[in-house]
Amino acid sequence: MAAITPEHDPSEIALILLLGALQITESRFIRLDTQRGRVLWNVGKIVAGYLLIGYTGGIQSGYYLVLLFPVISAAATLGVFSTLAFTALACATYLSFLLPPYIDWGQYDIHQEAIAELGRRVLFVGIAGLLANSIALVLREQSRQLSETNRSLRDAEAQVRRSERLAALGQLTAGLAHELRNPLGTIKGSADMLERNLPEGDPIARELAGFISSEVDRTNSLVSRFLDFARPLELRLAQADLADLLSRAAGAAARDAEAHGVKLEVKARSIVFDFDAELLERVFVNLIVNAVQASPVGNTVVVESKIEGDQAVVEVTDHGSGIEPDKLESIFNPFFTTKASGTGLGLAIVSKIVGEHGGKIEVESVAKEGSMFRVRLPLVGAQVTEK
Repeated sequence: MAAITPEHDPSEIALILLLGALQITESRFIRLDTQRGRVLWNVGKIVAGYLLIGYTGGIQSGYYLVLLFPVISAAATLGVFSTLAFTALACATYLSFLLPPYIDWGQYDIHQEAIAELGRRVLFVGIAGLLANSIALVLREQSRQLSETNRSLRDAEAQVRRSERLAALGQLTAGLAHELRNPLGTIKGSADMLERNLPEGDPIARELAGFISSEVDRTNSLVSRFLDFARPLELRLAQADLADLLSRAAGAAARDAEAHGVKLEVKARSIVFDFDAELLERVFVNLIVNAVQASPVGNTVVVESKIEGDQAVVEVTDHGSGIEPDKLESIFNPFFTTKASGTGLGLAIVSKIVGEHGGKIEVESVAKEGSMFRVRLPLVGAQVTEK
């Protein structure tokens, strides 16, 4: 535009370059990532356009179309109401050149054809703004859908990778656990026999034999957990009350809560539907015990159930140490644990049981502030009643 200026007026060229600089640098300016920054930048374009039009003839200037720049920018970045506001501002800016001192209405009259031309110009700016906003709305919706699709795809890929790892680990664990059971039984029996036949005057040998027996029990318990993780689950679905289930789970975790000086608060909504009560009780006992162990003395762990759409939702919330962000994606992986004496199978089994129910487990956590584990269970095909 500056190059084809007829008289190469330096002031006109400078205003054109100013407007161009505002338009070109818009996407590169750091502060434009905020709504306030975008608004101020578009106001700057209106001011530059006003100066250019005023300098080149006011209402008769051929540069009136530069007022479309802020209108289209608003449509692309700010939304429908801002687009309407900038459209009205652009039209008002152009019509302001009909006011004194630009035109002395005591000396001039405006004829019908000029009024029509003026109306067409103003309407053109308004229509262009609305059209640009419509296109921007479509593009924003497509961008949102694409973002959701990409997020769902990433979640699905992560789930597939996790399922593959679980399948491989499950096969390995099952074979190893069965191979360990027989020698553990032999060691246990031998230790018991040795302890019964030790002389009364040898307390050290008797203590060592007791260590062997207790460690075998602990190892056998670990093997049982390996097998629980590895073997396929067979759900025994039956109608049951979720509130009763959560009360039993809280009762089972009460001893741990008392030992840690933590209170339990159950806000259970009575929801009756089909689920495997025995397996889900293990899920919630595990989550409540983990929350208790993560909580400082005197704190409260809250267990709450509710309905969201076609899902029953249970939330277990603590205000403990929380989980580091880089560990959130790994906590449901088998053998991953942050506890010194943990096996890393508790949450993996929890996730497996919830998944077998067609549900989903989510976690929200802030380091040093606490965590919330949310279990979503589908109500599809069940007759849900609320007492």
